[in-house]
Amino acid sequence: METKQIKSAKDLMVYKRAYLLAMDIFNISKAWPHEEKYSLIDQIRRSSRSVCANLREAWAKRRYEAHFTNKLTDSDGENSETDTWLDFAKDCGYLSEVDHRRMTNECREVGAMLGAMLNNPALFLIKDR
Repeated sequence: METKQIKSAKDLMVYKRAYLLAMDIFNISKAWPHEEKYSLIDQIRRSSRSVCANLREAWAKRRYEAHFTNKLTDSDGENSETDTWLDFAKDCGYLSEVDHRRMTNECREVGAMLGAMLNNPALFLIKDR
């Protein structure tokens, strides 16, 4: 069995899933009311995109465990924030139960992957030679 070497945060499954979720949120939120443009829409798009951005920053800081885990923690926090905004979107009537369940399940999976990375950061750190 051949394993693919991870050269970038973009190669991480957690990054790919978080990115797809952010794009899903972007596309579905296009239909939400205009009066939510600068509140709910802006907030949920920002937090969902920040999951990926913080993952990229964490990846760039793999030489230093404290910096790496700090940015992973930020990514996890943004993921939790996204989950909260999804609840608001459902309760405001902008997101169906089916879409809410699908997206919150994906948030939970992304959170579990981030948690696994936080629990064992040594697997991802750059080792001095």
